[in-house]
Amino acid sequence: MIAPRREPMQPEPFRVGRVTRETGDTVTFELFPEIGDHSVPFAAGQFNMLYVYGTGEVPISLSGDPNRLDRYVHTVRSVGAVSRAFLQLKRGDRVGVRGPFGRPWPLEGAVGHDVVLVAGGIGLAPLRPVLHEIAARRERYGRVVLLYGARTPKDVLFQPTLDSLRARDIDVQIIVDRASGDWRGRVGVVTLLIPHAGFDARNTVAMICGPELMSRFAVLELERQGVLPDHIYVSMERNMKCGIGHCGHCQFGPHFVCKDGPVFAYADIQNLFNRAEV
Repeated sequence: MIAPRREPMQPEPFRVGRVTRETGDTVTFELFPEIGDHSVPFAAGQFNMLYVYGTGEVPISLSGDPNRLDRYVHTVRSVGAVSRAFLQLKRGDRVGVRGPFGRPWPLEGAVGHDVVLVAGGIGLAPLRPVLHEIAARRERYGRVVLLYGARTPKDVLFQPTLDSLRARDIDVQIIVDRASGDWRGRVGVVTLLIPHAGFDARNTVAMICGPELMSRFAVLELERQGVLPDHIYVSMERNMKCGIGHCGHCQFGPHFVCKDGPVFAYADIQNLFNRAEV
């Protein structure tokens, strides 16, 4: 795990570099440190607290390549006042950054195993660093499958990245809730892809990120296929506010999502995972 570089409650100034419009309501932007020429390492699965001056602060997972140490990359979907403000950012704008925080995905623990990634919607963004890492060290892993569900074909994120992964012996399967245009792929929920993904269930590490309902059904289907509970990992990004476990907004039973997660082994939280009141 990579710890924050400075006082955890003090934002560090960054400047916006390239901004990429992914869909009508989602953008990806690069952030470069404004002060000094230092590296900004992070681990796949960690997040930063991003502050738009005059608007507010939100937790956003890192969505870039962990091997690129000169920048942070974040992907934001417009769902509230602060995230809408991020969609208005342009090159050269200033943003405050705290982090990186959180427990990462278990990439080292997945070495020698098949790897199944299940993503829904914007949940692909926190898993993209995992895909970068695996692609860079492809020989360390067995069969690698990405199962990705989007609302419509126009909502599919990171199409150039997905195309490049196929060339690195990573099986990318996409399904949409509603077909449109000339879409000839699968239609339905992403869990429909799991039984046909062709992985060795007893030797698989699964990583899930998406809406909570999708994640619950993905866990059930993976278990039904024979994946062990302690080989299933879930991102529980929810209600995080301070990023360091002080405010209590993200308490999940005895855990704080921002501090003990956002990545959890399903075996550690399964007694809480399906309880709606938690």
